[in-house]
Amino acid sequence: MKIKRSERMIDMTYYLINHPHEMISLAFFAEKYHSAKSSMSEDLGIIKKRFDEEGIGDLQTIPGAAGGVKFVPQLKDGDALRKIKRIAEMLSESNRLLPGGYVYLSDLLGHPYVLKAIGQIIASRYADKEIDAVMTIATKGVPIAQSVAYYLNVPFVIVRRDSKITEGPTVSVNYVSGSSARIEKMVLSKRSLRRGSRVLVVDDFMKGGGTLNGMKTLIEEFEAELVGVTVFAEGKFNGERQITDYDSLLYVSDVDLKTKTITVVPGNLFNES
Repeated sequence: MKIKRSERMIDMTYYLINHPHEMISLAFFAEKYHSAKSSMSEDLGIIKKRFDEEGIGDLQTIPGAAGGVKFVPQLKDGDALRKIKRIAEMLSESNRLLPGGYVYLSDLLGHPYVLKAIGQIIASRYADKEIDAVMTIATKGVPIAQSVAYYLNVPFVIVRRDSKITEGPTVSVNYVSGSSARIEKMVLSKRSLRRGSRVLVVDDFMKGGGTLNGMKTLIEEFEAELVGVTVFAEGKFNGERQITDYDSLLYVSDVDLKTKTITVVPGNLFNES
């Protein structure tokens, strides 16, 4: 049964937003709405214009018999910076201070607004890159990886600090923790990552970069390729970091236990904004 054009366009928009980075043929829409491909093309042109104007993302058109449209979520730089500044204010709350100068993050990494913003911002950064998987280490990085993977429409894999019988055969590497200089171990199931995969690494917080460097080594063991590294937040580190090529969304520039203040600013991803 045919539906009104206005209803059809709402339904098409909803479908596109919920299937990011997925090639969808005009024939699919034509059959779904019992309409001509030319009508679908006109509708998609209108949707693309609105997506561009509102900064929702890019609706890419691929010509040819095997072509179609693909929605690529992308935040405008100004919108991304506005979201990050709001999250920075949330992270600056004095009640987040823990003994030893640590900052409590767990509630933020469970907040729908924060997770959605993180996923959108990181996915926008790699919108034009070929990504096969998003990698993180258990446990705080998991919600970040899940959000990013959703917007990139790729699987995410979880590196663990010890092997589980339910994971099957695993690959393990030893690495040096950047903050404590201890020798640690991380493992990943052999079934989690295909050889030759292009991998984006994400994590919640970085100090010395030891954990991130360990994941980089693990990716090499799988004969895969590291495409990039992004952390939710980074803190000051007096020594030499084990990884230097990375993006951060937030930078905790100062933690003062006496005045109970936390100074948080946008990370290096926004240096050029």
